[in-house]
Amino acid sequence: MNFFKSLMASCLGVILAMVVVFFIGSMIIGGLLKSASKNEVSVKSNSVLNLNFKETIPEKTDNLESGSFSLKDDKTYGITDILKTIEIASTDDDIKGIFLDLSDVNMGKATASTLRKALVDFKEKGKFITAYAEGYSQNAYYLASVANTVYVHPLGDIDFRGYAAQIPFFKDMLDKLGVKMQVYYVGQFKGATEPYRLEKMSDPNRLQTREYLEGLYQVYLSDIAKSRNTSVETLRSLANEYKIRKAEDALQYKLVDKIGYRDEVLAELKSKLSLKEADKINAINLEDYASAKLKDPDLSIKDKIAVVYAEGEIVDGKGENGKVGGKKYADLLRDIRMDDKVKAIVLRVNSPGGSGLASENIWRELKLAKEAGKPVVVSMGDYAASGGYYISCMADSIFAQPNTLTGSIGVFGIIPSVQKTLKDKAGISFDTVKTGKFAASFSPFFEINAEEGKIIQESVDMFYDRFLKRVSDGRKMTKEKVHEIAQGRVWTGTKATTIGLVDRIGSLDDAITCAANLSGVKKYRTSEYPKTKEKFQKLVDKLNGDEDEDKELFAKSILKSQLGEYFPFLEEIKSIKNMKGPQARLPFVIEN
Repeated sequence: MNFFKSLMASCLGVILAMVVVFFIGSMIIGGLLKSASKNEVSVKSNSVLNLNFKETIPEKTDNLESGSFSLKDDKTYGITDILKTIEIASTDDDIKGIFLDLSDVNMGKATASTLRKALVDFKEKGKFITAYAEGYSQNAYYLASVANTVYVHPLGDIDFRGYAAQIPFFKDMLDKLGVKMQVYYVGQFKGATEPYRLEKMSDPNRLQTREYLEGLYQVYLSDIAKSRNTSVETLRSLANEYKIRKAEDALQYKLVDKIGYRDEVLAELKSKLSLKEADKINAINLEDYASAKLKDPDLSIKDKIAVVYAEGEIVDGKGENGKVGGKKYADLLRDIRMDDKVKAIVLRVNSPGGSGLASENIWRELKLAKEAGKPVVVSMGDYAASGGYYISCMADSIFAQPNTLTGSIGVFGIIPSVQKTLKDKAGISFDTVKTGKFAASFSPFFEINAEEGKIIQESVDMFYDRFLKRVSDGRKMTKEKVHEIAQGRVWTGTKATTIGLVDRIGSLDDAITCAANLSGVKKYRTSEYPKTKEKFQKLVDKLNGDEDEDKELFAKSILKSQLGEYFPFLEEIKSIKNMKGPQARLPFVIEN
């Protein structure tokens, strides 16, 4: 009897295993078939490239984490590949123009500026751009303003009021809760700690905020003025007096060319394409066009320039996609240093900073790469601030966009004390037995005394001094000079070039060309890092990986979909919770 039970159990196990194998195999085949069909996209003649930017644009394609277990071969194209795609379209006889569908735009200021330049180049090739939205955000209008024809919905409007910083302060709330934020920092402009220790902005922080906002706004107005054939002064006056309140105002003051519904925009597109009313517009989206036109690098070329994308918060350990893990990037840079085919490194930085320890480890590997004879060039995106500047400062040359935010050379540490909260709100108190004077120190359950506070401040001061030394050595300036422009102060890319933190204004392509010149290579190919895994490999990793980590990613994707624009605030709270050691990070993130 036991024999038959065992036999039946074994048979059942085999059947279940076969079902699982069949299921996974079906997913693989389905995914491959979808991928194959995707790559066979044909671009018809007399087509229009349809662009919208509803999803956050990463620096590198698919450099965002997802909680999904789907094998669907959809890519989130990074700004680098988007620019390449628009450039290809500009010389493609089958593409007659671009339709910008801009009802929702999600990207940073420098990213928008880079994308806008690509659109200008496209239009200068003699092709048309038509823009439409039911309502334009300031970022959306910045892109739309380059178009030959700018449409707005009859009930739509344009948010054209200027830039403002709205910073939440938590001190009163924390006081009411009984939570004491014990803050230690260096730099009078290091505003990252102010929401936890002040009730409003300090004068130095208000000064720097006003200056960098004005710098960003000047770039915004200058570019729009050039495209719309008007003056910066006129645009500034329209914003200051809030003249653009409805679609008719936008038309009157020539911010748009026409008021119309989507069907009227499509009718005009048909006219531009010499189509009849009953004809269908050959519209192709970015994803399909890119999959059909973007080419793989020529692997027969041996010499490589490594383009390393350091995007997101700098964190200790490995870090997930969209974050710069100190260990992950140190290991990656070490492998690149050991690769004889790599002749130079271009570090593309789009980071507000983070962990001081992780920043130091990444800096170390870049320094070793330079010592090994590989030139290092930095290209800055929306942000390269605090820890983001820490990992940039040793480069042979640094490029930034005019509206990049950089600098913020300062350090802080925060240790919350919940002793009063637990005592007053929950009736919980703590006592301790310790073998040494500081054995129970620096705990959230006891307030930090003067002697302990002095130790923490010395640690923060020490790291700030190290930060100054790193910048001093990298930029060939005295520490005293660096200190004058440091103290946590944020600078735009344009201003950073005048004070020596950045060498020149330029694009990622400019940085790659510079790296090639410094290395002396004439014929090369670029190789992007970190490598992006295929959908199926990601699925296998999830099935074989840390179950708790997968659950966290899945929960994160759900929260993001539910919270929408409020999700970054949750991430900020989580980031504060996970802080360890001295922090070098930007005090804010610009919302678009």
